[in-house]
Amino acid sequence: MTHADPATRATVRTPVSEQDVGNVLDHYYYLPDKLRVVGGEGVYLYADDGRRYLDCSAGTFNLSLGYAHPEIVETVREQAANLIHVTSKFQTGPLNELVAKLAEVSPPNLTRVHLKSASGSDANESAVKIAQAHTGKSDVVTLFRGHLGQTLAMIGASGAAFRRTPFPSMLPGVVHVPDPHCLRCFYKQERATCGLLCVERINDFIDYASTGRVACVVLEPISGNGGNVVPPDGYLQALKELCEERGIILVFDEIQTGFGRTGQMFAADHFGVAPHMMTFGKGLGGSGMPIAGILTEDRLTGVEGHHINSTFGGNVLAAAAAVKTIEVISRPGFLENVRAVGAHVTTRLRELATRVPFVREVRGVGLMIGIDIVDRAGQPDARLTNHLAELGLEQGLLLRTSLYGHGNVLKVRPALIMTMREADEMCDLLERLFLSVA
Repeated sequence: MTHADPATRATVRTPVSEQDVGNVLDHYYYLPDKLRVVGGEGVYLYADDGRRYLDCSAGTFNLSLGYAHPEIVETVREQAANLIHVTSKFQTGPLNELVAKLAEVSPPNLTRVHLKSASGSDANESAVKIAQAHTGKSDVVTLFRGHLGQTLAMIGASGAAFRRTPFPSMLPGVVHVPDPHCLRCFYKQERATCGLLCVERINDFIDYASTGRVACVVLEPISGNGGNVVPPDGYLQALKELCEERGIILVFDEIQTGFGRTGQMFAADHFGVAPHMMTFGKGLGGSGMPIAGILTEDRLTGVEGHHINSTFGGNVLAAAAAVKTIEVISRPGFLENVRAVGAHVTTRLRELATRVPFVREVRGVGLMIGIDIVDRAGQPDARLTNHLAELGLEQGLLLRTSLYGHGNVLKVRPALIMTMREADEMCDLLERLFLSVA
């Protein structure tokens, strides 16, 4: 893909008459960032002053195929001319095709597709409802650093107390358990001898901290907002065994890890573990079309639609984009490129970590990579992490940090179409940024 001159792009896309920005900003509920963007192409975003930024977070991980992917743009244009939205009661060509493709690429046990969710938060909440309805139980087990969404119920189910502090009402029966963060093991163990205590002790949480009526365990196979924590080998397998022994439904939140992010279609494929249910969203829209949903086993069907449907769920325009996205990701060589570019980026960042004192670890799978930032005592340093993200703008980098700025991990998750040349450009910019601070 060729890239036009940034100044030319800004000139073309800037409105002829500018509004009074100061007055406009007075009406925002909370102020947006000062950066004003006018367009994007591939891994790059363009500002109104003509500057080009390399987006290390792919539009909050929504742009698996980057900005303005030509095939997605054309698909959306053609579909918009025919049908944008219709009540999800009816069949449409794009929805039927998407259901077929999702059933084809998902783990073999996940044969039922629910597309009537409007967001990842919505999909996770509906997955919990499905689990509760089928088991007749109520409790939900989640991880300390988990991020499951923004609805009141999913804030309660997610980790991090600061997200729950302002709200007096939460989803009852949520049990938070330590996550498999080997670098900062809750149980102070070493992986070689721990016996996966982080799984085994979940039995104690169920027996002593829950009501004894656990419907499901919901987790991200690799934590998204919680710090890009990659579970150790065997963790997810052991967790599934625990769930099946106790009659608990295992739900993978693959809203960030799904559709090629790990170099496989799903993180479930990477780890070789098929959950009983899976939620998805974000990157399925390719270049930003909003879509989310749930994949389940046959036995988990039957929950009535009025319990788990959303107004804009099953949007036809988004479904058409999703069909094209899966087609592109499934092409020969696409996922191989994600794995190769991801390995290259990880190698370069780990070499860079040896030259700066504040990087404790670089961890990740495919193009889902996290840089763990610490202070001189080796403790998590959120202040420095945010400082690096702010300075990144000066270097032409768009960076996001973990836990909404409360965490110590820089998230490196560019669009999956990234080339080796673009990967080296990104790593060069990160190297310049880190060395300037070191």
